[in-house]
Amino acid sequence: MQTLTVDLNERSYPIHIGENLLSRPELMLPHLPRKQAAIVTNTTVAPLYLDTLSKALAKEGVDVVPVILPDGEAYKNSATLNLIYDALLTRRCERKTTLIALGGGVIGDLTGFAAATYLRGVPFIQVPTTLLAQVDSSVGGKTGINHPLGKNMIGAFYQPKLVLADTTTLNTLPERELSAGLAEIIKYGLIRDLPFFEWLEQNMDKLLARDLQALAYAIKRSCENKAEVVAADEREGGVRALLNLGHTFGHAIEAGMGYGNWLHGEAVAAGTVLAADLSCRLGWIGAAEANRIRALFERARLPVEAPDLGTETYLEHMAVDKKVESGRMRFVLLKAIGTAVVSADVPEQTLRETLNAISRNG
Repeated sequence: MQTLTVDLNERSYPIHIGENLLSRPELMLPHLPRKQAAIVTNTTVAPLYLDTLSKALAKEGVDVVPVILPDGEAYKNSATLNLIYDALLTRRCERKTTLIALGGGVIGDLTGFAAATYLRGVPFIQVPTTLLAQVDSSVGGKTGINHPLGKNMIGAFYQPKLVLADTTTLNTLPERELSAGLAEIIKYGLIRDLPFFEWLEQNMDKLLARDLQALAYAIKRSCENKAEVVAADEREGGVRALLNLGHTFGHAIEAGMGYGNWLHGEAVAAGTVLAADLSCRLGWIGAAEANRIRALFERARLPVEAPDLGTETYLEHMAVDKKVESGRMRFVLLKAIGTAVVSADVPEQTLRETLNAISRNG
């Protein structure tokens, strides 16, 4: 097991990464102020891991409240959030009841937002079971739900007490979900870690083959990068926005295609290729670099062609992006592989050229 720390002073918390951690309740017990925990999971993950975690905690005298939600991005909404509140209220869960998110990014975001708002705040623990959640969404305290007009537009910054990344859970992950997680891993190399990007180019086949040593290294390096960024800018006032490379385009793809039709990582991959194209059109990176980025996403078995929603539809969805400031769109773009910037100085005509090229490529 490897342990990292997200340094947020009195709200700092550990990230444990290793095999078979679901069977180690001693890692969770110090973070349970009361021996009652609600495990929030979904219909896909519950048959695989709920029993293991529940029994491990029950052996330590923890009263476990299971909350099983429908699976999918389409359910990341207020109606599903209310199912969590219903279960907590029915079981009379108190302020010292800990919520445990057992699942991927949707479960983590829903559970975190429920924890931030139930009784005005209860403790919660992240137990991510997808690669994407282990390297990105479980770390940093972003929680929330989708709105029909925009992804993650309703939420709160609320940090977990602990992140427990059990790499054994990746054994049951579908190939498509594995690739989706690789999109966020590649992102870290692109925005701030050129040596990691180069390592990914050399080791992508091992990651796709689920080599545990390679996966553990990629998860650790990704979490180290995210932990440093979050510690420097918890509430996304500055450098943390760089973590959204590809997300302005990607969220438009998710909303435009209907939540759940494209996985988040798939949309981020295609969105990052668009961001690289825009960076190239601005003269910040060369065509060779843009092609190198595209090639790595292709090797990760991710889509590199964005769906043809129409330029105006893209612009409409991007106008409600969380990075919009004073009515101006802000983009995370690349100055080089390993160096990203946030810029509002993107001529509309150049943006339209990138978006118009989608229909030509399609």
